[in-house]
Amino acid sequence: MKPFEPLTDSMFYIMAAFTEPRHGYAVMKLIEDTTAGDFTIGPASLYTIIKKLMKENFIRLHDISDGRRKVYVLTELGRNALEWDLDRRKAMVHLAEKGLRGEVKNEEKD
Repeated sequence: MKPFEPLTDSMFYIMAAFTEPRHGYAVMKLIEDTTAGDFTIGPASLYTIIKKLMKENFIRLHDISDGRRKVYVLTELGRNALEWDLDRRKAMVHLAEKGLRGEVKNEEKD
């Protein structure tokens, strides 16, 4: 049995952004800037995912002292889930890179 379910791309990006305490707008901006605009997350999607991550105890409220902006950060469980999914994604990239270099051969025997 897998320790975690695979993360969606949106969840992965959001959790990666919450490795440091951030508020929602900062997360959206970081993702857009990091991906040069290739991947964006709108406010409705972001806050729906934040609710889900809170329910799964992957993130926690870090600071509400501003009053207008809630700041979230990954929990230890969230870090473990992100690391697990990162390893899964690295294996996917490794296979694709090997395949593109012609290093993955068909193992079937006639």
